[in-house]
Amino acid sequence: MAEHRKRNHAAPQRRLNLGWLFVVLVLAAGVAVVWSIAQQSAGPRADPSDARQVALGKTVYDKHCAACHGANLEGQPRWQSRLPSGRMPAPPHDASGHTWHHPDELLFGMTKHGIVPGKYAPPGYESDMPAFAGTLTDDEIWAVLAYIKSRWPPEIQRAQRERRHAMR
Repeated sequence: MAEHRKRNHAAPQRRLNLGWLFVVLVLAAGVAVVWSIAQQSAGPRADPSDARQVALGKTVYDKHCAACHGANLEGQPRWQSRLPSGRMPAPPHDASGHTWHHPDELLFGMTKHGIVPGKYAPPGYESDMPAFAGTLTDDEIWAVLAYIKSRWPPEIQRAQRERRHAMR
């Protein structure tokens, strides 16, 4: 008889434990969703006002980008005219170029994946821009973009922000 009572008490106890487990799992999932949304809306990933991010970006830019895009973001000479290969020279990333015409997410994608025809360029487009996915971390790419943006005059930074918000 005592054994029968133990078994009867064990079943409700297991249900109670499973109920708490379910509650904990639901709460954990909710926290994960809220955290994910907060990360996405936390502001720009490339923040030209973040001195640490800009400093990292300059270091990475100098090592991986300056050889083509120029130590002062000036781009290659005659960057708007095709090379003998038919490809375009590296454009400037300063205010004289068109980098600021693009949203951060597009600049990030082009840096990480290269100039993918049909996605970041017209179909069939060929570019000398390498993909940095295997070389740079996402944080390093965002830092490079922060560094580039930090070199733009305030009115260009504002125009790029406005263009980005208009596209959403």
